[in-house]
Amino acid sequence: MKKTGGLKLMQEINQYIILKTIREHGPISRSEIAKQNKLSPTTVTSAVNELLEEGMVTVGGVGESSGGRKPVYLQFAPDSKFVLGVSITNSSIIIGKLNMEADVKDKEIYTDDFQSHPDVIGYTLDRIGNHLDACEDLSLCLGVSIITPGIIDAKKGIIRNNAKMHLENIPLKEMVEERFGLRAWIDNDANAIALAENKYGHYGAKRNLIYIQMGDGIGSGIVIEDQIFRGSHGGAGEFGHITINNNGILCECGNRGCLENYVNWPAIQESIKEHLEKGTPTRMMDSYQKLEEVSQGDFLKALQYKDELALSVIEETIEYMANGLVTLVNLFNPEVILIGWGPITNDSYFINRLREKVNTLAFDIFTDGLEIQATTLGGDFQLKGAASVALEEIFEVPL
Repeated sequence: MKKTGGLKLMQEINQYIILKTIREHGPISRSEIAKQNKLSPTTVTSAVNELLEEGMVTVGGVGESSGGRKPVYLQFAPDSKFVLGVSITNSSIIIGKLNMEADVKDKEIYTDDFQSHPDVIGYTLDRIGNHLDACEDLSLCLGVSIITPGIIDAKKGIIRNNAKMHLENIPLKEMVEERFGLRAWIDNDANAIALAENKYGHYGAKRNLIYIQMGDGIGSGIVIEDQIFRGSHGGAGEFGHITINNNGILCECGNRGCLENYVNWPAIQESIKEHLEKGTPTRMMDSYQKLEEVSQGDFLKALQYKDELALSVIEETIEYMANGLVTLVNLFNPEVILIGWGPITNDSYFINRLREKVNTLAFDIFTDGLEIQATTLGGDFQLKGAASVALEEIFEVPL
């Protein structure tokens, strides 16, 4: 919402406040809204009428009279509008409609090697166009929210650098808005998912949390006092590019020995290959002819079944990850660290061993009460992250 100053700005701020009150406390009457926020009945009535007209709120019943008119209750209508969420990764593009509570209503997954795709942005825009064309009423779409790994200027909506997909200074927000005539938001995936955990996950009461995104690469989103920490150029949280070996593997970023090259899925695949060549027994290959057919989900399931090869491979990954996490714990002293990696769960071998290692290596005072858990957002955590970026701006009071 554009902030124009003066009376108009005050009206907009009041509308934000009133909508926020209805979302958090509805069903609620107009008089109770006015009382809670110290606003005049006229101000509340005017704002509510606009919200009713927009479909953002609905009448949720009539209460008992205490001598005057019966109070009319208002409630938030999360399904009245939607955000189109988009997650771009090295190996998949996920597009889905989410309501105003970040609940996924439908989605499509497109898989490919997007690191070598000739035009990943053009391909993504075409897929977005297909989804929008299929919408019965585009006036209900609040906009398009896109998340992707890399250094993102969220304010300007520019992909500053994504080394794996060879993207640099892509004005994606402008491209989306010009092509589709809708509002657009662009953000780093780990930042967005950290925000979603803070707003819609089980740890919303935690004001200081870190989200770690694992898989094709590795990144982190850092929430400090309920705010995403972005750094001066939007690059804060590039956890995968901390150096663990100055003479190590050459990274796409140009440095050597970056953490992600030792703990990402390609590195794990290479380690699996080495163990297979040594003859280490495994059931992971029972259903496949080629190692490339084994998915990250297959590997994580094999860990749960205590597969010998999987256990041997993961120990080195855990060692590297634990040392990296200790750095974050000692720097930021978070209340909780959340890990997103496929179907990983809180009771998984990986999470349990990671907890043990971090608790052993970090300062005792920093691990006192520290929780290390799997993401609480479920299987749609990427889309929920995308939606949270848009909903944060749409519903937060513009002060």
